[in-house]
Amino acid sequence: MLRTIAHAALLAGALALGACGFADSRAPVPEFMRMREAEQPPPEAPPDVKRLVREQMDVVFLTTSYPREVQVAPPHREVRGPGWTSCVRAQLTSATGTSLGAQTYIVTITGGKVVDRRRAEADDICGTETYEPI
Repeated sequence: MLRTIAHAALLAGALALGACGFADSRAPVPEFMRMREAEQPPPEAPPDVKRLVREQMDVVFLTTSYPREVQVAPPHREVRGPGWTSCVRAQLTSATGTSLGAQTYIVTITGGKVVDRRRAEADDICGTETYEPI
């Protein structure tokens, strides 16, 4: 009877371990049972922000805003992703034709393309950046 209970317990334990799949890479199990760490893709090289903004001006600014005196800051690695961010500043015109003055945007660059842009806010680093004209 004790032998049957021991075999049942061993069988139940084996089934439980088999149903769980593989343990993560830091689990205290033998190496062959651990999942491999996911390999991180190599980091992208810093983009040429001047060229990208010049080539994709319509992605960063509305064409009806007639951007002038466009300047860019050096790129910084994106905190939450594989890409880069950079601050872009330009003199813009409103839809009614009045000057909006200097407006600053943060652009996100991934894979050599501007994939997102948003207006810079007071707590962003754009106020302390050094800008170069494109």
